[in-house]
Amino acid sequence: MESVTKSYGSTTVLHNLNLALAPGELVCLLGPSGCGKTTALRCIAGLEEVSGGRVLIGSRDVTDLPVNKRDIGMVFQQYTLFPHLTVAKNVEFGLAMRKVARAERATRIAEMLEIVGLDHLASRFPHELSGGQQQRVALARALVTKPRALLLDEPLSALDAKVRVKLREQIRIIQTELGITTVFVTHDQEEALAISDRVAVMEAGRIAQLGTPEQLYRQPVSAFVADFVGLSNRIEGLYSGRQVRIPGASLPVITVPAAISDGTPVTAFVRPENVRLEAVADDVARDGIRGRVASSGFLGAVRRTIVHYADSTIASQHDGDSEYAPGDEVIIRFREEPVTIAADASMAAGSGIVRAVPADV
Repeated sequence: MESVTKSYGSTTVLHNLNLALAPGELVCLLGPSGCGKTTALRCIAGLEEVSGGRVLIGSRDVTDLPVNKRDIGMVFQQYTLFPHLTVAKNVEFGLAMRKVARAERATRIAEMLEIVGLDHLASRFPHELSGGQQQRVALARALVTKPRALLLDEPLSALDAKVRVKLREQIRIIQTELGITTVFVTHDQEEALAISDRVAVMEAGRIAQLGTPEQLYRQPVSAFVADFVGLSNRIEGLYSGRQVRIPGASLPVITVPAAISDGTPVTAFVRPENVRLEAVADDVARDGIRGRVASSGFLGAVRRTIVHYADSTIASQHDGDSEYAPGDEVIIRFREEPVTIAADASMAAGSGIVRAVPADV
């Protein structure tokens, strides 16, 4: 996508969007509802006419080509299977439209159904399948024509949690084996981080940050990315010399926004796993910030413990074997990991050391 703009009347949904994928790469468009991610996907597919810029597949400009001339496969949130056709006939549909020889059709259908693990269900009808199986049929139908690119528009959001995790892993394996260039749209950050080579976090029709899952999580370049990708505690501090001084620590800063200079009050975004807790022993005097445990939840390999300090709250994610009970007094410390900062006062609603807890705590 080269400087792609999309407007509806006086409303601009995409603002000079630039995105290039390497052959065989899987890139997720991640963002909240209304950020433009599905519109961007529909522009690539040809389902939306761009208002400006170009869409290229390889070196071919497809901006003005209709959908059926772009050589893409697409899987939607809803399965959109033909209810009167069997699994095999649904998968065959695209091949028949391309007038592929009958013998080759049969071979490619059998190969694709085996790849998605549905070869034993070829004669079933859609209503006889589970949601996950139906979505795999839709995936097989999109891939059997051997398109140059695969577009996935929130294909897993209608499935339950366990099926969603299993199917996303299968999609990644199939995509890697076939080496097909893929754009995957989702609002689920875990989903995006788990399967992507790179993730484009979108904000109001623009790409706020493009990078590997590790880069987005460990080095978010803005408050929006830090707040949207993963969980963060928001802590009031003071910026000085590429460090932010917060109660109990001085932490390095990843990126300094243009509006921030030495002495600027800021909000620091600190990941829960970088908040350490230590038990307070009655006979040992310990320095540091003292708090009291409000709750602690077991999440398998880790625990998430919520601690109150004065009228503020902070979340710590730590080893699952370290247990804290409500009412326990603890010392709060911080790992010296780089953090994202913001000067916007609206990002720091509240009072005390920690301005807000992660949104889903």
